[in-house]
Amino acid sequence: MKATLFSILFALGVTFGFAQADDKEKVVKVKTSAICEMCKERLERNLGLSKGVKEADLNLDNKVMTVRYNPKKTDEASIKSIIVNTGYDADGMVADQKAHDKLPKCCRKTAAPHSDMKH
Repeated sequence: MKATLFSILFALGVTFGFAQADDKEKVVKVKTSAICEMCKERLERNLGLSKGVKEADLNLDNKVMTVRYNPKKTDEASIKSIIVNTGYDADGMVADQKAHDKLPKCCRKTAAPHSDMKH
């Protein structure tokens, strides 16, 4: 009887422990329309200042933003909204036009691709 009770409590503890670990941090990857290092800095800064975002890193080679966040403080929709409101596309969401128009001309979607050149 004690062994069975112990097994049940252990199983519940393990399950509860994993559930808590899952709530601590999540990662989302978002395809953006960012072009250059200046875009990268802008997006990483804006996401980094957002509540619940622990880390934001944009890979300019594939234009994918990887964001580590606390799911108790933010969610994927909010993260994508920050990207869109900064002036960039986020997965299937189109950039906010006013924010996009405020970007430097070289950072707009219509700009010719450029590599690691800083503006």
